Amino acid sequence: MSRMRIDLHSHTVFSDGVLIPAELVRRAYDMGHAAIAITDHVDMTNVEFVVSNVLKAKELSTDSMKVIAGVEVTHVPVHLMDEVIDRAVSFGAEWIVVHGETLTEPVAPGTNKTAVNNKKVDVLAHPGMLTLADAVSAAENGVHIEITGRAGHGITNGHVALTARKAKAKMIVNSDTHRPGDLMTEDAAMKVAIGAGLTEEEADLAVRVTPAEAIRRIA
Repeated sequence: MSRMRIDLHSHTVFSDGVLIPAELVRRAYDMGHAAIAITDHVDMTNVEFVVSNVLKAKELSTDSMKVIAGVEVTHVPVHLMDEVIDRAVSFGAEWIVVHGETLTEPVAPGTNKTAVNNKKVDVLAHPGMLTLADAVSAAENGVHIEITGRAGHGITNGHVALTARKAKAKMIVNSDTHRPGDLMTEDAAMKVAIGAGLTEEEADLAVRVTPAEAIRRIA
């Protein structure tokens, strides 16, 4: 099996996922993944606990399957977000996702703006009604915009893709996995990308090229 799928947003029992890391990684491997980031939800109360445990999952990495230790900063008040991100990085998080202003949850206004203006953030996840100004900031600061495979969060994928394209912001297709059925094969990820309105070339970048480039900096 060709191993090209890279998923940079997933959850385990260390937040609201249902799988322990070993099972998540095994299932991802069986579906053709070359890498997966475990990005459990954190705020100021649990960031050290989550990072310390997710880092242990790196022991599951092999020559053909890379495990990345990350976090998803979630529902943190805007004035505390940069501090929580700094703490996650100081504890050893390799990949920083911020839970964006999805329409399906009461995310604090200003979350998207704060995330895309922090150069330590790797991904703004499911950003809802992403503004062009915030997409431009994401492009300038190297923050990737997520096209999500998660039901509910994905209702604005078309708007997100259009806005990111206008801003020339880089896009990544992630699953936001919480349970086994959420993981996506490469073909499924391509369908999510095309369904969001990306061209074949843009979809290839968002599913294959950009994620691979993004994780090269992680030793």
